[in-house]
Formats: sequence, structure tokens, C-alpha cells
Amino acid sequence: HQCLEDIALMRSIPGMVIVNPADAVEARAAVKAALEYNGPMYLRFGRLAVPVFNDPATYKFELGKGIQMTEGKDVTIVANGYMVHLAVEAAEMLAGEGIDAGVINIHTIKPLDEEIILDAAKNTGAIVVAEEHSVIGGLGSAVCELLADKMPTPVKKVGVEDEFGTSGPALDLLEMFGLGSKDIVKKAKEVISRK
Repeated sequence: HQCLEDIALMRSIPGMVIVNPADAVEARAAVKAALEYNGPMYLRFGRLAVPVFNDPATYKFELGKGIQMTEGKDVTIVANGYMVHLAVEAAEMLAGEGIDAGVINIHTIKPLDEEIILDAAKNTGAIVVAEEHSVIGGLGSAVCELLADKMPTPVKKVGVEDEFGTSGPALDLLEMFGLGSKDIVKKAKEVISRK
């Protein structure tokens, strides 16, 4: 167990709410929401420090509602947890190459904000899902299930392939498993070519 399959396991439990916050501000808000929520909830926190990009004075957390970080017209990067700031970095890198990428923070994996995902699919026609989790059963699977049912759209996943995790320095592991901003850029270009 390397915490690469936890979201997949929790998604299969009926009525379970799953939250993976992207920064300290969102983490505090998620804990408060968990205290106020009447039902089972799984909060997932990573071990790496992440940049704080939410303003504590104005940030509003709502279970089941994604956050549009940036708008885009060529591709949408859907991410959660640690991967959100890497998605923003990737969008900036893509902008330097003339590719307009939007970024959505999906802090609540279950229930999934279907509206924001479907709007992104309609507006950009290409989705990349970036998560610090197996590509099987996590956020990427949830997004693919939704789109297959309601709006077939090309999707590429950035996550750990069908393999066991390993121990080591976290940043080295992210690179080893292909979870960096450059990996998101690569998948974005691939999915755009499939539109």
C-alpha cells in the first residue's frame, strides 16, 4: 500500500464522500466541512508541502463543486490535491507554446461535479486528468465514466500506471512515475491531437 489506490477503494463504498484538497487553505476548509457533514467522508492529504494559492479571506469551499482555476479553449486539465499547482504550471508552459489550457481543481472526487466537467468537455473538446493516484479507479476513471455516459470526449490520464508504488523522496517519485508538469504538457498535446 503506497496510497495509490485509496481513492479507487473509497469510490466503491456507497455514500462515501471523497475530498483531496489542493493547498492549506482548502485543507482547513475541507476539515471544517467534514465536521459539519452528516455521513461518511474520506479526506486525503499528501505529505509534500504545496504552494498556497487560495486566499483564506475569500476562499469558499463547497462539497461536490469544482473550481475553475483558469479558462482555456484548447484543452482542460482536471486535477486534485498536489497535482493542482502542477496543472497550473503546465497550463503556463502550454501558453508559452500557444496552447490555451484551462485548469479545474476537483477537490471533491465523490460526488463529482458533473456540470463543470461537461462544460469543459463542451468548451475545449479535450481533457487531461492529473492525479497523484493510480490511473485505475481514481479521479481519471470518474471523469471518463461521466464523459463516456454523457459526452464522449478524448481524455488522457496523468497518474501512476498499473504498477506498485515504491518508497523514496517524494519529488523523485513524482518524476519517476511521470507526474510532473512536463508530463501533463505532453499528455495535453497528445489529447489535442485526437480532437
